[in-house]
Amino acid sequence: MTTPAATIQADLKSALKSGDKLRVSTLRLLLNAIENERIRLGEAVDEAAFHGLVQKAIKQRKESAEQYHKGDRPELADKEEAEAEILAAYLPPAAGEDELRAAVRDFVAAEGLSGPGAIGPIMKEMLARFSGRADGATINKIAREVLASSS
Repeated sequence: MTTPAATIQADLKSALKSGDKLRVSTLRLLLNAIENERIRLGEAVDEAAFHGLVQKAIKQRKESAEQYHKGDRPELADKEEAEAEILAAYLPPAAGEDELRAAVRDFVAAEGLSGPGAIGPIMKEMLARFSGRADGATINKIAREVLASSS
């Protein structure tokens, strides 16, 4: 099995050959983030940590794009959005809201959770279970809905 860094390295090589400057710069930034995380952890970056890095990078790009739109800088916003699309290709297919809702319902029922204090355990479990396939904001929203309907 190839590591995420090896896959990105191969993609970087092909982007360099094709002259895709945006892809090259985006992949180099991602490789740097992986290397920094490897140094911080003192070991290789596993798949869950890799997904977290990619999700963080995508979130940063989306937030930047939003700010550029507000600042009437569409060319910079387009660049950030294009980088986010490049990065999204390294995540597994996103989990649908129905799949998330069912998993949260099952977890709440199995653990006998209720009330606002249950958000923490739900978030921890669902973020681990859906690593790279769902973002925290979506899981939080669904968890609150499920807890409100089960009260």
